[in-house]
Amino acid sequence: MSPLSRFHDPAWLWLLFLIPLLIWWRWHRGTGALRVSRLPDSAGGAWRLHVPFAVRGLAFALLVLALARPQLGYSWDESLTKGIDIQIALDISGSMAAEDFQPKNRLEVAKRVVNDFIDRRPADRIGLTIFSGAAMTRSPLTTDRRMLHFLVDTIELDSLPDGTAIGLGLANATARLKDSSAKSKVIVLVTDGVNNAGAIDPASATAIAKGLAVKVYTVGVGTTGRVYVPLPMQDPRTGRREVRRVLMDVEVDEELLRQIAERTGGRFFKASNETALREIFAEIDQLEKTEIATKTYVRYEEAFQPLVWGALALLLLPLLISTLNLTVEP
Repeated sequence: MSPLSRFHDPAWLWLLFLIPLLIWWRWHRGTGALRVSRLPDSAGGAWRLHVPFAVRGLAFALLVLALARPQLGYSWDESLTKGIDIQIALDISGSMAAEDFQPKNRLEVAKRVVNDFIDRRPADRIGLTIFSGAAMTRSPLTTDRRMLHFLVDTIELDSLPDGTAIGLGLANATARLKDSSAKSKVIVLVTDGVNNAGAIDPASATAIAKGLAVKVYTVGVGTTGRVYVPLPMQDPRTGRREVRRVLMDVEVDEELLRQIAERTGGRFFKASNETALREIFAEIDQLEKTEIATKTYVRYEEAFQPLVWGALALLLLPLLISTLNLTVEP
């Protein structure tokens, strides 16, 4: 809400131009004994003679301002948002622990980037699906940013059966958008592997998304070549489970991700580091802009009363001054 002010009848303000004319007339009118005779014998200076004129001039200005009807009010805006529903499908398979994304691994970097993306979409509902060998809805569509951040921050590797079920993850995310009435329905699918698990193949999941008018942006993460991946293993000598860094060649099925995006009207992106991943999410943010229309309401209250009372007080002031023998009324 913001304060506003205006004059309801500003045409009256033209009368203010009479004030400099009156001053000019008073200054150039004849001088002489008549003016001097108006001073009382005890006068300390001729300035007292001008007090009544100045006071009446100020009273006239206040009355003109009152006639123009100054009004004070407050405005407030109502946002009419045409939002976008976005479901993020995030791969949490073991290969997302690959250490080619600093400072830690692919999943941790992806979580930070997703959180930043959530903050940039305050007008949209956002949900979260995670998948590896199975898929699970981590959060339905919501505008509760605090809850979303908590759910993203607490995502962990190995919380689902291992594998990369891209089709199942896409189908789960699509199901969350099935009943959406938003003007645009979007899935951002982030993965670093090849589909090797799940009861629903990627082609069928893509067809479902296309049939429901869901646009899918696919993001393949990871560098080309062999990378170190921490894997839990059992020491054959001690029987204890420990994590070892194993050099692996993690392949991203770029052709599959490109087909999913093209068939649903989205785009495919490849991210080989954190900077590239941030730029991709920023580009998706620009491609899917939310339309926000604003309607402004204003309520005004009359504010001329103090001006009228001020003018009345000024008109009475010369009479008070004359009783104190400071000047003489003409």
